[in-house]
Amino acid sequence: MKLIANDYEPTLLIKIIREWTQLNQTEFGKTLNRSRDSINNIENGRNRMFLNDFIEMCKIHNIKIILEKEKEDK
Repeated sequence: MKLIANDYEPTLLIKIIREWTQLNQTEFGKTLNRSRDSINNIENGRNRMFLNDFIEMCKIHNIKIILEKEKEDK
């Protein structure tokens, strides 16, 4: 599955990735050494995830991050 991250709030991106793994918040948190409450707080916008943690989460769950510069309108 592919999506354009710019179209989503960061909190929703985390939830989408968790749903792709088919893990609940507790199980997903364990893969990242975080509690269910921590994952819940991130998904609900009460806490943020650092970029390096996001990248590590993607590595753990085989999510590819691709950056692409859009063509500028002239």
